[in-house]
Amino acid sequence: MKPIITASEYLSESEGPRPPVLLDIRWQLGGPHGRPDYDAGHLPGAVFVDLDAELAGPAGSGGRHPLPDLETFGAVMRRAGVRRDTPVVVYDGGQGWAAARAWWLLRWTGHPEVRVLDGGLGAWTGELDTKTPEPVEGDFRPVPGALPLLDADGAAALARSGLLLDARAAERYRGDVEPIDRVGGHIPGAVSAPTVLNVTEDGRFLPADALASRFSALGAEGDTEIGVYCGSGVSGAHEVLALEIAGLRAALYAGSWSEWSSDESRPVATGSDPG
Repeated sequence: MKPIITASEYLSESEGPRPPVLLDIRWQLGGPHGRPDYDAGHLPGAVFVDLDAELAGPAGSGGRHPLPDLETFGAVMRRAGVRRDTPVVVYDGGQGWAAARAWWLLRWTGHPEVRVLDGGLGAWTGELDTKTPEPVEGDFRPVPGALPLLDADGAAALARSGLLLDARAAERYRGDVEPIDRVGGHIPGAVSAPTVLNVTEDGRFLPADALASRFSALGAEGDTEIGVYCGSGVSGAHEVLALEIAGLRAALYAGSWSEWSSDESRPVATGSDPG
């Protein structure tokens, strides 16, 4: 199963014998909460999920968006109607980062059929709904490990032995600016690969062959082991999704730069070179 779905494909499946569970993950880094936008209008049948409160644990030494408590995450998914034998489609306001976080968490914890709505809300041309659905309780029980995961030590090692991609903006990678975390720069050995270059202007992913060419030029060739990090494990999940579209499996360093940079004992590289 490919990890993305078009709006027309979703509409066809939603009217078929096995309609997907639909989750709305609208969220903006540092922006307003997504719930008011959801209440003002969402795809029919979509259940709102709060990224900060339900797809992440409390911010701290593990980063700004550490992985959520699995019991809590499972309860949230079951309340949203998620079942192991039913496909899930996730969408956000269009950037794709938040939807990719939900996609990655569900896939990492063992759900076999999860896709991101390509282009998000902006790709939907049908009517919006303002009713809050009350889905039947699901049965999904998260079992972690279905996708590869890195910790800080694993990310440091992979930057030397394989390919570690930094999904943040290039100026943050270089250390020119750092608007959020303690210090700017990147993990030594990591390669700059801004996730915004994986999509078109309307937020849709580039074709698989174009993504494969991009990642090949960055060093993703043959049996190279690949990892990804970002600021706090959100846009990094989007890059893992782009790599999957390209036919490449990558591990996510969920703590990402917000965890790495909070530990003053860990080295920091700056400039355009991996270091």
